[in-house]
Amino acid sequence: MARNIQSLERAAAMLRLLAGGERRLGLSDIASSLGLAKGTAHGILRTLQQEGFVEQDDASGRYQLGAELLRLGTTYLDVHELRARALVWTDDLARSSGESVHLGVLHQQGVLVVHHVFRPDDSRQVLEIGAMQPLHSTALGKVLSAYDPVAHSEALEADRKPFTDRTVCEPEAFEQLLDITRARGYAADVEETWEGVASIAAPIHDRRRMPVGAVGITGAVERVCREGELRPDLIAAVRDCARAVSRDLGAGRF
Repeated sequence: MARNIQSLERAAAMLRLLAGGERRLGLSDIASSLGLAKGTAHGILRTLQQEGFVEQDDASGRYQLGAELLRLGTTYLDVHELRARALVWTDDLARSSGESVHLGVLHQQGVLVVHHVFRPDDSRQVLEIGAMQPLHSTALGKVLSAYDPVAHSEALEADRKPFTDRTVCEPEAFEQLLDITRARGYAADVEETWEGVASIAAPIHDRRRMPVGAVGITGAVERVCREGELRPDLIAAVRDCARAVSRDLGAGRF
């Protein structure tokens, strides 16, 4: 039988301790509660702090759970609630637009598709739940990069490779695209990732008004665009869907 790693067990116990009881704990309190030497406890806390799992108050020197751990801790619930809240609205979007609908969240420097509604016709289609999309070229990815600071950083740090001649890879040009996305409230991908394919996506916010995902449609350029421009009715439909899901998540009006 494999042996447990003691340092990880101690770190887990430390996080559980900080998650319960008082809001902040000092080094002595943590060490005595876990039966650890102060030096050992301090080393574990320092590592957890560097990873963003623990934060130290500058004034008191006490420790509390960090933002990264809280973000990870709510991801499971957020994704499942997001998908549950979006089911009806994404079905409606697929029917009204005539295109396939994807719901995506940030995951490992990309966009994870957590829900996919097929285009409402008899064509052969492949279910894409669990597929990963790039942040820098897809409509879903650009929306997340524009509204989520973590996604923004990861998109800038990633290798933004060109998929087509239209893919925007240069940092300054990419930042301009994100500015445009925030200004108009949606993102577009017209043959930037796949030849002949266009997408439109808009952000979804939760009750904390934090971006938790993006929803969008994907289809052939000749259907999504008209005379070289994205169809206004499809843009409106995508934005309406995103606002509806956001309202169901408690975000209020956007």
